[in-house]
Amino acid sequence: MAKHYDREFKEQVIQYVLDHPDLPYTQIAKQFGVHDTTIGGWVKSYKEHDDQVIVRGSGNYSSDEAKEIAHLKKELKDTQDALNVLKKAISILGK
Repeated sequence: MAKHYDREFKEQVIQYVLDHPDLPYTQIAKQFGVHDTTIGGWVKSYKEHDDQVIVRGSGNYSSDEAKEIAHLKKELKDTQDALNVLKKAISILGK
């Protein structure tokens, strides 16, 4: 299972990488206990997103917005299901 790191930790690692451009990712990875390709991905993402640290929650969502949309869709479906159950109950009790 993949490990998830919070924004603060990622910011700290990325800032360290930027402050020490002469150090290889492998050395920094050992220091922080993260795989070197993970650090490389964080730095790449940071640069691609206008120097912003991107932190996604659990799940395979492309962005925080996609995760929120999925959550809202699930919530809407649950609400619609509950409404349908109530309509059926009212029709049964109304007879």
